[in-house]
Amino acid sequence: MALPDLRGERLALRPVTDRDVPSIATILSEPEVARWWGRYDRARVRREALEDPAVEALVVEIDGEPGGVLYVNEERDADFRHVALDIALAARFQGRGYGREALRLVIDHLIAAHGHHRFTIDPEVGNEAAIRCYEAVGFRPVGVMRRYTRGLDGGWADGLLMDLLADELL
Repeated sequence: MALPDLRGERLALRPVTDRDVPSIATILSEPEVARWWGRYDRARVRREALEDPAVEALVVEIDGEPGGVLYVNEERDADFRHVALDIALAARFQGRGYGREALRLVIDHLIAAHGHHRFTIDPEVGNEAAIRCYEAVGFRPVGVMRRYTRGLDGGWADGLLMDLLADELL
């Protein structure tokens, strides 16, 4: 599934290229982002965004510059068909509706162009701002995944599995 460039009212989504790796690594290393995403460097960004065949990585472009990254992971098994999403925005773009807009934009495309009916996202349970953002798009809590993700301190944190059905998109 190769995703095209997508344009919203205030942002654009486009596939990550090699030239985006330094900007994305910088964003993911910001303390406000790394708190939830863990440690990232250019090599890890390159592996996840450019080399993992299961993931489509999109730059969230705001005012013509990389403002974040959105990962799209499509489950291709017809009996379990869905798309898992992850999004990170630079601290200066958080809390301004860009996350909601980016998620709606890619979800609208995946419904219309690929017929997807279900989407998941899995923030840490303590990431209240992200959870509010996802709820504003229509995601609902499914359950807590205990000791789901490793934090910067090396300890485990619980994750909140959330899902959204196509007809629930707000």
